Amino acid sequence: MMNWLAHAFLSEPDTEFRLGNLLADLVKGKDRARMSEAFLRGVKRHQAIDSFTDGHPAVHRSRARIEGDYPHVRGVLVDIFYDHFLALDWDRYSAEPLEAFTASLYADIQSRPTALPEQLRPAVEAMIAEDWLGSYRHPAGIETALRRVSARLSARVGRDFALEKAVSELLAHFDGLRADFAEFFPQLQAHVGRLSEAT
Repeated sequence: MMNWLAHAFLSEPDTEFRLGNLLADLVKGKDRARMSEAFLRGVKRHQAIDSFTDGHPAVHRSRARIEGDYPHVRGVLVDIFYDHFLALDWDRYSAEPLEAFTASLYADIQSRPTALPEQLRPAVEAMIAEDWLGSYRHPAGIETALRRVSARLSARVGRDFALEKAVSELLAHFDGLRADFAEFFPQLQAHVGRLSEAT
C-alpha cells in the first residue's frame, strides 16, 4: 500500500493493468498466477518502476535525509512522501486534474470488477470510498497512509512500527524532499515512456 498514486499514474489506461501496477506487492504466488495477462503486465510495470526508483541517486538522497530511527523502512517512507509531492504538484505532470484522474480510476475499477483475491477487496473498496489517492495531497492523508502501512507491517512481523509518527520527517525535510522528487519524477516518467514504446 505504498506510492499507489505514482503506480496508478504511470500505468496504461486499462483497469486490469492499473490494478496489477497498484497491487503487485500484495498479489503473489498462486493468486498472481490466476490473474489476467493485462494484470501481469501491470505487475511487470510495477517492478520496473521499483527497480528504477531503488537505484536513483535522488531517492538515495531522500532516504539519507530521514533522521529518525527507521533503519529498515526509509524506502517505504520516501515512497509515500513522494506520492505526497506528486499529488501536491500534480499539475506539473498531468494536464488532467487530480480529482478527475482519481474519479475516473475509481469509476473504472467499480464498473469492471476484477477477480481479485478476497483479502484485497476491503483495501480496494476503502481506497475508493475514502479517496486514498486524493488524500495524499495533504499531510494528514500521508499520516493516515503511514498508519495503514504500519498496521500491515506490524501484523506481518509482530511488532509496532508506528510509522505515522514519521510524518514529522516529511515536514522537517519538506523542501529538500520536494526538490529530490522534482529531480527524480520526470526521469521516471521518461523511463516508463521508453518501456511503453518497447512493448
